[in-house]
Amino acid sequence: MRIVLLGATGFIGTNLTRKLAEDPDNEIIVVGRNKAHFANIGNCAFENVSFLRSDLDVDSNFDKLLEKAHVVYHLLSSTVPTTSNKHIPDELKSNVLLSANMCEACVHQGVKKVVFLSSGGTVYGKEANCPIVEETPTKPITSYGVQKITIEKLLYLYSYLYHLDYRVIRLSNPYGPYQRPNGVLGAVTTFTYKALRGEEIQVYGDGSVVRDFIFIDDAIRGIMNIVSGEAPHRVYNLGCGYGTSIKTVLDTIEKALGMELKVNYMESRAVDVPINYLDISRYENAFGKLNPVSLETGVRLTADFMRKYYP
Repeated sequence: MRIVLLGATGFIGTNLTRKLAEDPDNEIIVVGRNKAHFANIGNCAFENVSFLRSDLDVDSNFDKLLEKAHVVYHLLSSTVPTTSNKHIPDELKSNVLLSANMCEACVHQGVKKVVFLSSGGTVYGKEANCPIVEETPTKPITSYGVQKITIEKLLYLYSYLYHLDYRVIRLSNPYGPYQRPNGVLGAVTTFTYKALRGEEIQVYGDGSVVRDFIFIDDAIRGIMNIVSGEAPHRVYNLGCGYGTSIKTVLDTIEKALGMELKVNYMESRAVDVPINYLDISRYENAFGKLNPVSLETGVRLTADFMRKYYP
């Protein structure tokens, strides 16, 4: 099977590629903007993985990138939730228009299935009742969430018009190996990294914000089940299915690492939804219990990786 992963040099894409490469029958093409970011995958020397560098913008030749592809993973985003809303027209152009061009190419190239990594943390907004089910009205409060839900609707349209098969995965907050520890995403990973280095941890608000944190191995397992299994739905929430406050995350890291953290509580941000965690019963009814690892176990596994690769 020829699988193209667009924007796969980041955290989720790296872990997903490594898992897909375990099947020797898969021919995997990783497409990314920065050659330097290919290293995490390239160092594994998978014989069935090749790399293409592309700007991955609205002018990209998606027909060429997706040539002979059976499955396409759409992992692209030029923004993150905390920094969106600043240049909304540009963000919509660089993400939504790009996705429309990708869908057109999928139709031209006869792609069998598109897999889109959406956002369970942003598409529902702040008015949703937790745990959040897939049927909850989507009222995003960031342009990042607007982009995600608009791309979901584009996929529905292309399915209606051209019978393009697709799966949307509304992922919660993954963390773990290969997530950049000094980036703007990933509270668990960032806090763990700073704890190991004895650095101050900055927390927006009083630590009461609640999120659904899922270890990356569990997320990848869930994604693989949705994509390869007999999925009765096209849209799935994927997370642990319960909420954990930032304060509890900090306490868990202290316990897992056996050290006291240096925490600086800062003014809260308008883009932070107070409580967000997902109902994953649709997933579990289709594929069985997810049984994710505990946060404490996930923190230890993440810390072990960091000690090895970020000494």
